Amino acid sequence: MTRALLITNPAAARTAARAVRAVVETLRGGGWSVEVRATTRSGDARRFAEDARQGGFDVVVCYGGDGTAMQVAAGLLGSDIPLGIVPGGTGNLLAGNLRLPRSPVAAARAMLAGRTMALDVGAVERADGVHYFAVACGTGFDAELMARTAPADKRRWKMGAYVVRAISLLPTLTSVPHRVTVDGRAHEVSAAMVLVANCGEIVPPWLRLHADVVPDDGWLDVMAVRADGVLDSVGALWEVLRASARGAGGADPRVWFARGRCLKVEVLEGAPRPVQLDGESAGETPFETQVLPGVLRVLADPAALRRAPMVARQPA
Repeated sequence: MTRALLITNPAAARTAARAVRAVVETLRGGGWSVEVRATTRSGDARRFAEDARQGGFDVVVCYGGDGTAMQVAAGLLGSDIPLGIVPGGTGNLLAGNLRLPRSPVAAARAMLAGRTMALDVGAVERADGVHYFAVACGTGFDAELMARTAPADKRRWKMGAYVVRAISLLPTLTSVPHRVTVDGRAHEVSAAMVLVANCGEIVPPWLRLHADVVPDDGWLDVMAVRADGVLDSVGALWEVLRASARGAGGADPRVWFARGRCLKVEVLEGAPRPVQLDGESAGETPFETQVLPGVLRVLADPAALRRAPMVARQPA
């Protein structure tokens, strides 16, 4: 019998007690033995996952948002214990990239039928230790958006809270000089946002970087977007969408792409800018990240992933 630990985050938007019971009943109906632990303070999810490695569990299931999922993942990295994900937060970006159902019960059923896949993660060392991301990290507009969207608004309006806040921030958007070092080679770019991606879709399934950005290829992809004000931002977003459809960067100087295994991002002028890791605030620039290939095992259905053929693109 598969022994599973279900870690829930009661503070996440959709982890109501009734939904947790439904997930437990579904997993038990599939023949699993399930124990439940709920987080009450920061660090609990990672600690519970680390305890599970010593407790004889076969699977650790996370029911919460991207922040909780990555805390659980951090406790499982390098182990043979797979992570099962029940989306329960606002963005649910990792679940979206893995094409997991949004319904808790449907996600639990998919987990029972899923296969173990090995994913890469990005590692970022901060003042309080090493942090990890599975989808993306970045600085500038995206990090400012995450920092300024109130938890109460996310619980009430879900993704709508981010949309409203993004619209309010566009008029103040400005680009500043950055140095982005990719595998030892420095590039200077003017950008309002620098995003380092492990997964291809930053708003699943609507906005993706490139068809060849996948979370198990051993690479990190970086995108710098230059935009100042509303109109320039709309034009830059259009170019990102066009580049996504083409599968490679175009000639528009507002959007710059590169690929590597170790990246460092620095702001060259002005005050340091905020940094986010999978939607969670993580201090300020500069930051440095490297890819850790295949260290996270997750339960997913590979057949459900719409993975286009790899497009040959040389590292920067």
